[in-house]
Amino acid sequence: MALIVQKYGGTSVADIDRIRHVADRVMRTRQAGHDVVVVPSAMAGETNRLLGLARQGADVPSDRESDVMASTGEQVTAALLALVLDGRGVPARSFLGFQVPIVTDASFGRARIREIQAAALRAALDRHEVPIVAGFQGVTADGQITTLGRGGSDTTAVAVAAALGADACEIYTDVDGVYTGDPRMVPGARKLERIAHDEMLELASLGAKVLHIRSVEFAKRYAVPLHVRSSFVDDEGTWVVKEETSMEEISVAGVTCDRDQAKVTVAGVPDRPGVAAMVFGPVAASGIVVDMIIQNASADGTTDLTFTVPQADHEKARRILEGIRTQIGAAEIRGDLDLAKVSIVGLGMRTHAGVAARMFACLAAEGINVQMISTSEIKISVVVAAKYAELAVRTLHDAFITGP
Repeated sequence: MALIVQKYGGTSVADIDRIRHVADRVMRTRQAGHDVVVVPSAMAGETNRLLGLARQGADVPSDRESDVMASTGEQVTAALLALVLDGRGVPARSFLGFQVPIVTDASFGRARIREIQAAALRAALDRHEVPIVAGFQGVTADGQITTLGRGGSDTTAVAVAAALGADACEIYTDVDGVYTGDPRMVPGARKLERIAHDEMLELASLGAKVLHIRSVEFAKRYAVPLHVRSSFVDDEGTWVVKEETSMEEISVAGVTCDRDQAKVTVAGVPDRPGVAAMVFGPVAASGIVVDMIIQNASADGTTDLTFTVPQADHEKARRILEGIRTQIGAAEIRGDLDLAKVSIVGLGMRTHAGVAARMFACLAAEGINVQMISTSEIKISVVVAAKYAELAVRTLHDAFITGP
């Protein structure tokens, strides 16, 4: 007998019929002899609806009250699923974040889990109940309701699995696993049977939407096996597990594309110590996350600093830098929204020489110009013009995954 945590996304609990379907799956898992803990998301679109109401209530709604409102979506689905299971003779009990409790810091809208006190969940399991834990929400040490940010139900599920020492955490969604590329871009993309935590972390950070990055971080830290599956079929999905030696035999596990990127160039700044700090300090202080950075020095003693940020932060970053342009001695501030970041990821890149050279040669053969490059031990990312994004993804997928 195993202990399994099952997380169901918004499309899986979109209406009462789908909640009944979830109940069917929970019951089959119990009939197979396993204990089950369920973590549901809010119904599809419900969180957006609730936050939209908050914005109607105030031009700038308070983060605290927004969390109080947004957390109710998961409360509804947790209670509904418990009612359906109870009605079928399966004892179930819903738990909100404060009832577990899932203790977080006080960063409303993006809280981080500090501790899960699992005694109440264990007691419910001992009574042969199905604990249903509302995803996405927590509580501060002084009783304030918090939410974990978008994708937070994934994080809740993995954290609960870690706290209980579960044998597996099943993430049920509207896709049937992790693919080597986006099937909408790459007709030859194939589903992976297994992928390492580190590879999944890179894919999640580079635009793959299957799992939230914080949930993968939790899974890696506490060695929780994740199983990404479809809510609508019974096929095996993709296991996200700790690294295995055989995984390094494959140089590239996946190709991703992130269109949510913008480029900012601070041109003609003096090439002297401290200038980079003057540029990036105010940007960081405003909460903008900088991704790729390149610096080009000129013979005249000036340099250009170019970096990427999420598109939503592009104008904000430019305004900040325009405000200090004279102070840092920059000639101009330029921006570009017409780009995409394309990446290849794989544990085998550590031991396979020439991956970068092959990647650049493939792109050059298609006439795709590389504007920026970023690398890590198991990843190579390039920025290209947006119009070449799909061609770049298909080209690299053919070269590294479906090719000879």
